[in-house]
Amino acid sequence: MGRGRRELGKEPKVKNMKKTKRMSTEEIENKKKMIIRTGIVILAIIMLFIIAMIANNYIILDKNTTTNLIINNKNVTSNLRNEIIQEDGVIYLSEDDIANFFDKHIYLEEENNKVITTYNKKIAEVSLEENVIQINGADKTTSAHAVEKDGVIYIPISEMTEVYDIEIGTIEETKIITMDSLDKEQRKAIVTSNLAVKSSTNFIARTVDRVKEGQAVVVISSDGGYSRIRTENGKIGYIKTNKLANEYVVREDMPEEKQIEGKINMTWDYYSEVANAPDRTGTTIEGVNVVSPSFFYIDEEGDFKENVGERGKAYVDWAHGNGYKVWPMVSNAVAAKESLQITSEIMNSYENRKALIEQIVDACVTYDLDGINIDFENMKQEDKDMYSRFIIELTPRLNEMGMVVSVDVTAPDGGETWSMCFDRNVIGDVADYIVFMAYDQNGISSTTAGTTAGYNWVKLNLVKFLQTEEIESDKLILGIPFYTRIWTENANGEVIRSSTVNMEDIESVLPDNIQKTWDDETKQYYVEYQEGNDTRKIWIEDVESLKEKVSLVNENKLAGVASWQKGMETDDVWQMLKEELK
Repeated sequence: MGRGRRELGKEPKVKNMKKTKRMSTEEIENKKKMIIRTGIVILAIIMLFIIAMIANNYIILDKNTTTNLIINNKNVTSNLRNEIIQEDGVIYLSEDDIANFFDKHIYLEEENNKVITTYNKKIAEVSLEENVIQINGADKTTSAHAVEKDGVIYIPISEMTEVYDIEIGTIEETKIITMDSLDKEQRKAIVTSNLAVKSSTNFIARTVDRVKEGQAVVVISSDGGYSRIRTENGKIGYIKTNKLANEYVVREDMPEEKQIEGKINMTWDYYSEVANAPDRTGTTIEGVNVVSPSFFYIDEEGDFKENVGERGKAYVDWAHGNGYKVWPMVSNAVAAKESLQITSEIMNSYENRKALIEQIVDACVTYDLDGINIDFENMKQEDKDMYSRFIIELTPRLNEMGMVVSVDVTAPDGGETWSMCFDRNVIGDVADYIVFMAYDQNGISSTTAGTTAGYNWVKLNLVKFLQTEEIESDKLILGIPFYTRIWTENANGEVIRSSTVNMEDIESVLPDNIQKTWDDETKQYYVEYQEGNDTRKIWIEDVESLKEKVSLVNENKLAGVASWQKGMETDDVWQMLKEELK
């Protein structure tokens, strides 16, 4: 009995184990089948969704809830700093947004409660009180003026298409405003069939718009079988390029034409305010393509004066007859003490700046000039921004007439009234050319003898202009000197005097058989000799030293050179400049 019970007790246990094993296998198989069925269902749903997406091309999935702004085929809505205001058919953009998209130098002139904005060849005064905009000195009646809302200035941009040279479109159905620059190329094409416009070229992409056969669209770009387009509704997206036909140019790019092709070779032709313009009749200056006579200056009363006369008119005729452009110099040539205050009074008043600009414009027209060279020196450091305003406001007025604005500046990192009074970045951005007067490294007031313009110093400062100040290389003109200085030191090594000597006179002032030593840092010949108890030192400026400096023009792809001044040079300089600037 006991044995039978043990056997009976074992059998159920073995049977239960076998039964459990069989159930687990079935269960696993059932689960596998269920997973497969579920996967098939999900896949079928996905495929049906994809088929529906592909088949139903005309569903527009993105709809604007707020006004979108498209500038030159780019949706800039996310970059707006303030709202777009539309009232009575007028579109307003905030001053900050105008600065971001059109004029980074836009400026609220509190003196007359006007916004001053410049763009390309236009300067405009926009009143906050009257429906009048003054464009390049001429009044234009408008239907709106600038307004202030919650501390923000808004500009009626739809009234200023002439200023910013744009075309504005308003599409109410899609809440889109388009702004297209009229100097940029625009191409259109005809759609050959009804199509969905997609957000990307991916296989699955949302539909942004739909176009119908025969509609014209703006073609932004084409690549890889797809074209990026802008629809009549202002929507930007992609369609296949083979679905476009009859592409045509609505307007072409209007690249800025430079007055001078190739490198600039300018020379300042200086004469004093009490002298007549030089008589250059019957002469030529080899290789030169720009001359800058000292026609204009600001006097001790702060008035704009000209020193042209009949000799000056003959000078212009001579220059044009030889194919030279004429960019006369405008200087604040007054005594140092007076210069600071007089220049400051002009720069710190919009009306004074405007009056000076009008006089410069009138003089350029009267004397058939090709441009102007602004040579303001000895200014207050705190007037730096206002001097920049002067250049900002002058440039479009002259550019409108095809004239060039060049501005002379000193090396960075110098004295307050000599160097720190210039914002080189702004001037270089606005003016056609910025001229680095690369001389007076050791000037007349220096207490240490040294070169006037060493190669190493010039090269270092060019790096500052191009990299630190971020001046475009093709806007930068390198000024070179046709003179140097003779330094006299006493027995204690102290500088007791210095005097300027012209290149053409250097050899005549040197003692006979003087030993010249080449300085490879300044790339100049150096001489030193005794005269009584004093020591004289000269870093010689000659054709070889100038050639080394001029090599930096090509090395850095600069716009060219300007030489100070005509009449100080040796004759062989001009042939060297011509060859180096080819």
